[in-house]
Amino acid sequence: MTQLEFQNVTKRYGIRGAGRMLALDDVSFTLETGKTIALVGQSGSGKSTIAKIITQLERATSGEVLLDGQPIPRRGKALRSYRQQVRMVFQDPFASLNPYHTIRYHLERPLKLDQVVPRHEIEDEVRRLLTRVRLDPDTTIDRRPHELSGGQRQRIAIARALASRPRLLIADEPVSMLDVSIRLGVLNLLADLQRESDLGVLYITHDLATARHFSDEIMVLHHGRVVEHGPSDSVILNPQDEYTRALRDASPDPDRHFSELSGGAR
Repeated sequence: MTQLEFQNVTKRYGIRGAGRMLALDDVSFTLETGKTIALVGQSGSGKSTIAKIITQLERATSGEVLLDGQPIPRRGKALRSYRQQVRMVFQDPFASLNPYHTIRYHLERPLKLDQVVPRHEIEDEVRRLLTRVRLDPDTTIDRRPHELSGGQRQRIAIARALASRPRLLIADEPVSMLDVSIRLGVLNLLADLQRESDLGVLYITHDLATARHFSDEIMVLHHGRVVEHGPSDSVILNPQDEYTRALRDASPDPDRHFSELSGGAR
């Protein structure tokens, strides 16, 4: 079992002329393989800051992030090895793929950099990844991102994240940029992949309805602080914090929400 521990992490940003802004305030949680945690909060609550610290795009002001009991390495081969185990799916599938390169290139690159398979097996591995995210390799592999739909592009982004065979996946609002009609298909794909590969998934979202349906636990973030954390059904059905209750009351009815999504999912 792979385990990521976020221990008492605080993050402050320096703002010119305004001192230091507190983005995260003493945040702690544990993500392990086989588990999905939904991180819920409005824009500016600190959700993406957590993702950036985990992936080492930012560094914590204080506190620690441990992988299997060891601090995240800061440089060199050790950091590359860490990033092979912890991969990220970004929010915007339009910006996260290079428009000048084919899908083949996007998937071959992590396979080569991380030496996942021998070179003579790379073509087969690319095709296997495309099949895993339910795309036809023959009609997809040599196309460029602009030739695909938004949902197809996000599936490519997921395949690229999986190429390195990670143990943990950070999904930062992975469907918020997609049409409502195709969100459920991408979320169902992520849930299937999580079960098939025993992945640990941190699902970052502002949508409590999907958080409840696709996670084991929900953690609610408000102004950089965790105000509620527990089993998904418990948090949604019996919220203890006023902010969580306000989020729930402002969310669409989950059953109606998923019924509408199912009618157009692809």
